[in-house]
Amino acid sequence: METQELRNAGLKVTHPRMSVLKLLEKCTDCHLSAEDIYRRLLDEGEDIGLATVYRVLTQFEGAGLVLKHNFEGGQAVYELDRGKHHDHMIDVDTGAVIEFSNEEIERLQHEIAEEHGYVIQDHSLVLYVRAKKRE
Repeated sequence: METQELRNAGLKVTHPRMSVLKLLEKCTDCHLSAEDIYRRLLDEGEDIGLATVYRVLTQFEGAGLVLKHNFEGGQAVYELDRGKHHDHMIDVDTGAVIEFSNEEIERLQHEIAEEHGYVIQDHSLVLYVRAKKRE
């Protein structure tokens, strides 16, 4: 995303916003907490406070630039809204977040809603998984 996209979202282009945005853009399949983002920015030599990171993420969420996920048992994580729907699996042992897309699952969800007289407006599917034991 460029500075113009921040402006289009109604946000001024500031150093903290650009730093957070660049970090999220580099991380194509990451789901980062505000604390993760803060630590990574510190590692890159950025002088941005944790409260500022939270404020920027809240502004980005409000502007539709990021998606915020509150997975069960964990802290909120953020990812850039790249416009392509996907679902998530959470490894309950490691906390790893795995993105996946499956057209059959999508079709079934719409079919089930239809059977009950509804149309899906939005949805979120999260599977909590554990690695199979090796035999």
